[in-house]
Amino acid sequence: MTNRQVELWSSDFGYEYAERSGNRISEENLRATRRYWGRILKTAISPAPQSALEVGCNTGRNLIALSGYLPELHGVEPNAQVCEIARSNPALSAADIRNGHGGELPFEDNSIDLVFTCGVLIHVAPPNLASVVDEIVRVSSRYIACIEYFSPNPVEIEYRGMEGHLFKRDFGSYYLERHPDLRVRDYGFLWKPMDNSDNTIWWLFEKP
Repeated sequence: MTNRQVELWSSDFGYEYAERSGNRISEENLRATRRYWGRILKTAISPAPQSALEVGCNTGRNLIALSGYLPELHGVEPNAQVCEIARSNPALSAADIRNGHGGELPFEDNSIDLVFTCGVLIHVAPPNLASVVDEIVRVSSRYIACIEYFSPNPVEIEYRGMEGHLFKRDFGSYYLERHPDLRVRDYGFLWKPMDNSDNTIWWLFEKP
């Protein structure tokens, strides 16, 4: 991400985003999140992942949902205050939550079984998308999941009155163009009324 984008999410804007009522963790949105992770991971069984890293984990809802599937959880979040919120959640007491961003992941090569984003790549400026995707692929030892808004063609959309902070594209095709050796294990659609996901597309890739 550019400094501009990292600075935005590291600022009070990122904290206020986490504190909005619609973004807070609840039993209802946790149930929906657990349900869609069950669908995403149903083909990741040979071998099954034992560790996961969320790039841009916010307060940790995805990580809490994954705690029922995977024993080892990691998160990277650019906002220091939001990191503390995630760390203070009893459900994430054993998780490793680090302050950082997708352009420089503080993990070794091939060190985490499953690395993923959920509504994060859309906030990466196009000139910096390659470096974030490359970092995700570098750290993953087996699986990569991508859960993002979809557009067949790259397009920028105004985000809360700001320009340069929301971009839609076919992220699945972008991964394959950037890393053609990835194998598509599955993909699907998360419908907002049922999945609490803002109508997003997900892809699950496997490294060779």
